[in-house]
Amino acid sequence: MEIRKEDFTALASKDPFEILIATILSQNTNDRNSLAAFNELRNKIGINPDSLSRAEEEEIADAIRIAGLYRTKARAIKEIAREIREKYGGDFRRILSLENPREELLKLPKVGEKTADVVLLFSGRMNTFPIDTHVRRVAKRLGLSSGSYEEMRRDLMGLFKGKCLEAHLLLIQLGRKYCKARKPLCNECPVRNLCPTGMKGSL
Repeated sequence: MEIRKEDFTALASKDPFEILIATILSQNTNDRNSLAAFNELRNKIGINPDSLSRAEEEEIADAIRIAGLYRTKARAIKEIAREIREKYGGDFRRILSLENPREELLKLPKVGEKTADVVLLFSGRMNTFPIDTHVRRVAKRLGLSSGSYEEMRRDLMGLFKGKCLEAHLLLIQLGRKYCKARKPLCNECPVRNLCPTGMKGSL
């Protein structure tokens, strides 16, 4: 399977703060729409803590409208930008340089475990494993892990070690293309022979 940048909004930038905003925009929408919103926000306002904290919430919402839930996302983006500007002098990288950056990221408004892990993994700061709906579904069906977010994160980190980013992207692609929530394409799946669920024909 091919990994293309346009299929993952978080690959649109190497800047950690931009990755954070891209991840927020990608929630509950597809990558095409979230990438369009990301580019519009970058062009109209700029994606940095200073410009976003000073922008009107309505201005942010208008720029990201295509991503859906635009008012909720605009509020979250502005709150995060304001906190980073006030607490860290507008330098998001200060968080990533801390001893436990994941813990600090989780203190930011509207930032949950998956969002924190995406920022850390895609920015190259920490070898972690974000768990989204595709990853959870594929990992369970393949028999790689089950249980809570943290249990699955640790299991997959241990399994894939230094290749977490590539594995994360491939599991998502597998979930999108073959291992669908309903009517999975088991007969076409490239890892069917490794999948206990698919071999049983229990889907």
